[in-house]
Amino acid sequence: MKDIVMITGATKGIGAATAYHYAEKGHDLILTGRRENLLLSLMNKLENGFNVQVHTLCFDVRDRLATKEAIEHLPTEWKNISILINNAGLAKGFHDIHEAEIGDWEQMIDTNIKGLLYVSRSIMPLMVERKKGHIVNVGSIAGKEVYSKGNVYCATKHAVEGITKAMRMDLLPHKIKVSAICPGAVDTDFSKVRFEGNEERAKQVYQGYQPLMAKDIAEAIYFMTSRPFHVNINDLLIMPTAQANTSNLLRDAFDS
Repeated sequence: MKDIVMITGATKGIGAATAYHYAEKGHDLILTGRRENLLLSLMNKLENGFNVQVHTLCFDVRDRLATKEAIEHLPTEWKNISILINNAGLAKGFHDIHEAEIGDWEQMIDTNIKGLLYVSRSIMPLMVERKKGHIVNVGSIAGKEVYSKGNVYCATKHAVEGITKAMRMDLLPHKIKVSAICPGAVDTDFSKVRFEGNEERAKQVYQGYQPLMAKDIAEAIYFMTSRPFHVNINDLLIMPTAQANTSNLLRDAFDS
């Protein structure tokens, strides 16, 4: 039975780029997301382009019961999950904390924290049973620092940092690796989602410098999970050259 790579939030951005990279390397994949049409389109492209098998699961990670049911009902041959990439996450809103929309807070907390936990709780016992596995949690520079108007989003990514460290300790006796990858600015739909579909405002986030691309993060994730068994990359902070931290970004000075 082949080892399986499972990627949450696989329909766009880092998730889709990571799926392409693992497919190119010959890995069979379980891809999850909320939009079935995008999942099926990606599945067809990967299966036809790379001669791999892809299984799709359409559910929202915020829904605990739907998450549990989807994973529990995986066919037996698809439960041999050796790598779990917890990529599903988002930022919503960009306001001073006293003016923020509480609905935005709830969506970020439910997706970035609770969704990661719901998926992991269903997958970890399968890895423990086999004494084999690697979990990669996609964090952020926002999990290491806080920036103005980032408040609750930053808090959710700080939570991912803490959960990752706790996972690593608790799963150590079961020989399961746990890693975090924490990107700075990546040119995906991240800002478009944050700004409620305002493409002009989202575009401004990435103007004047070369941001990271989803492919850069996909390559780094693959590197982390392809190390020998005795090597675990606990934490990888990856930034554009033009970005020193969450708040210091030099525009119009770096040739791309």
